[in-house]
Amino acid sequence: MLKQDLYLKLNQKLSPQQIQLMKLVQLPTLAFEERIKQELEENPALEEGHDFTERDEFSNQEDYQDSERIDASDINIDEYLSDDDMPSYKTYSNNYSADADDTTVPYAGGITLNEYLIGQLHTARMSDEDYLIADFLIGSIDGDGYIRRDLKSLSDDLIFTQNLVADEKKLEELLVGYIQKLDPVGVGARSLQECLLIQLEAKENTMELRLAKGIVENSFEEFTKKHYQKIMKHFEVDEELLKGAIKEIEKLNPKPGKSFSGNTKIVEQITPDFAITIVDGELDLKLNSGNAPELRLSGEYRNLFEAYKEGDKKNEEQKKAVQFVKQKLDSAKWFIDAVKQRENTLMLAMGAIMRFQEEYFLTGDEQKIRPMILKDIADEIKMDISTISRVANSKYVSTPYGTLLIKELFSESMTTTSGEEVSTREIKKILQDAIKEESKKKPLTDEKLSELLKSKGYKVARRTVAKYREQLNIPVARLRKKL
Repeated sequence: MLKQDLYLKLNQKLSPQQIQLMKLVQLPTLAFEERIKQELEENPALEEGHDFTERDEFSNQEDYQDSERIDASDINIDEYLSDDDMPSYKTYSNNYSADADDTTVPYAGGITLNEYLIGQLHTARMSDEDYLIADFLIGSIDGDGYIRRDLKSLSDDLIFTQNLVADEKKLEELLVGYIQKLDPVGVGARSLQECLLIQLEAKENTMELRLAKGIVENSFEEFTKKHYQKIMKHFEVDEELLKGAIKEIEKLNPKPGKSFSGNTKIVEQITPDFAITIVDGELDLKLNSGNAPELRLSGEYRNLFEAYKEGDKKNEEQKKAVQFVKQKLDSAKWFIDAVKQRENTLMLAMGAIMRFQEEYFLTGDEQKIRPMILKDIADEIKMDISTISRVANSKYVSTPYGTLLIKELFSESMTTTSGEEVSTREIKKILQDAIKEESKKKPLTDEKLSELLKSKGYKVARRTVAKYREQLNIPVARLRKKL
């Protein structure tokens, strides 16, 4: 049964201008520069340069509204659509032909691991069928240089995809006899243990290397768990010889394929969005505007309005032209306003963060970082938490002590035994220092670290210590052990 009801509904929506501002606020400096370039290319009513003089300045709100009133009196209201109702395709223009030259600069591709291995395979003497099988095996090597799948599965794939019959024995023969002898040494291994053994076999035969081969081949589990006493007892060697063998193993490359998989990666350089300096004992904050040009509304587009006002006849083509010009001028004005609001928002938020962490920025001591959450800054400058998050999330600030990600200044608080609130970053710094100074022959366990923190007045449970240690990418005590 169909039923019609009439009801009122109140929705809160962001305007297009607010959405544009939020998008600009979250952009770091380099992305912001690219966004301005894009807008300059797409909107002919926007151009680089300082504002016009007062007589010529079109951004004056009263002049802009007057010109709209003069034009609107002679234009059919149905044709004079608002920006929200105008489809984008009506104002879209493409000034490039299909055969125009591509001006983008290509990046060097480099050579991939598979291409490098196949190039070496061309020099091997083997039958056509063996070459096809070896080529298939090389195609199964991942970016680390390993073959992760078992030979039985690869044999089945060969039958279905290449129509080649090769049992596991044949695959083993080609893998060990050809592929594992290619450069980089260790490629084509099926496990870390096999990868290390291949590399050790390629080295000169010394006493330390013989012991290293024995450890990797027969006591690999004990080695990974750092049970050094068991290894010394098993091989009947002293600590000095074991140190030499371990040193040889540590020289090996556990991921031989990585030397090729990363050579096409573009290195990114961090460009700070803010700069904090100390001038006469006071903090000074500046926004990095980078290479972003100043923007203004086009004078030519203003002249189009003037010409239309002075004309006696308004034909259909002129009306369409004015409609297009208005849409572009509105868009340009909104963008200029959004750029200015972005600058004000960023400076306001970062200024509040700087004042909140003033002691840290003056001294550079990480233990001086106060507990701070997004709400603290949002409440101080009367902005929404999401705005502060956009400011802090992907932006960097240069300080006299280095460049850091702004969001790293935010941390939860913890109360000491004396009732003082401290930042969790302070506790992490104490953990780092304690682990750095520990005896590597007998590293501190999480339980010992918890007791150490309690002795300093920080009541931190063992599980919390483990969480902080993992966040700092520090392994457990067993894996930090050294001879």
